[in-house]
Amino acid sequence: MGEGAGPIRHVPVMVGPVIELLDCKPGGIYVDATLGGGGYTRSLLERGASIVVGMDWDAEAMERAIKELAGYAQRLVLERTDYADIRRVLAKNGIGEVDGIVADLGLSSFQLDDAQRGFSFSKEGPLDMRMNQDLPETAEDLINTLPEKALADLIYRYGEERQSRKIARSIVAARLRGRIDNTVELAELIRASVPRSRDALRLHPATRTFQALRIAVNRELESLERFLPEAFDVLKPGGRLCVVAFHSLEDRVVKETLRNWARTCRCPPERATCGCEGRPLVRLLTKKALRPAPGEVDQNPRSRSARLRGAEKLPFA
Repeated sequence: MGEGAGPIRHVPVMVGPVIELLDCKPGGIYVDATLGGGGYTRSLLERGASIVVGMDWDAEAMERAIKELAGYAQRLVLERTDYADIRRVLAKNGIGEVDGIVADLGLSSFQLDDAQRGFSFSKEGPLDMRMNQDLPETAEDLINTLPEKALADLIYRYGEERQSRKIARSIVAARLRGRIDNTVELAELIRASVPRSRDALRLHPATRTFQALRIAVNRELESLERFLPEAFDVLKPGGRLCVVAFHSLEDRVVKETLRNWARTCRCPPERATCGCEGRPLVRLLTKKALRPAPGEVDQNPRSRSARLRGAEKLPFA
């Protein structure tokens, strides 16, 4: 996701490097695990993929994709679901293994620019933040019901926010006067509760707290941790996985998982003998995360934090 704005066609972040790493072959079967505006899917289909399975649990994203990709309907399978369900989706559609998988873990411009979705503190709207509108709990629910310590822990864990205790204390005090239900209200409350820092010149004080709430509402890290091994299992030998992350928590999970798969021995240190036969499962395609080119960042500032990592499943894995 992390797509540039535009009324008709949307260009996904680092589309060139992603397609190059996937080594898209005519006749191959690919999965766009986070469909968004359909940019990666369109590029894969234009490269001659025989089938692309597109997944997204955002109902609005799925409706747009159906319209935008109507011309490719015969080579397209669309499923509205969490990307961690990749194995089930493929089995449901009679697909065993695939040649490549891409997952972009960021928000789409549609989601960010729609004030009613509640993802952006720069637009006044309800504190929703659900990527899947069927999820039972919103950011408003968390803000107004969590005990102070639990709220501070959430903001620190998922937002890596050093001022988490001050922010949680201010939120709990404010909600005694009335329910907090507005993005701008919450953002201004956070701004007033933390000391001004150098970061404030480039980062709004509410940025990390909004990130933390979004991750918690959508259980993003849990989904990612479920998705990666499922994606590995459905790749053909020689198949490739590419993941684009937008914050350090997700990127850390991807980096550590791929590096562990690439090790010659993956057994725990306390094990006396190797039980994995000393074979790596993947070949890393990116020794370090790839970043967007300066020109792309100029055209789409939201791409600036993107990190792309990839791996190829080895034949004997």
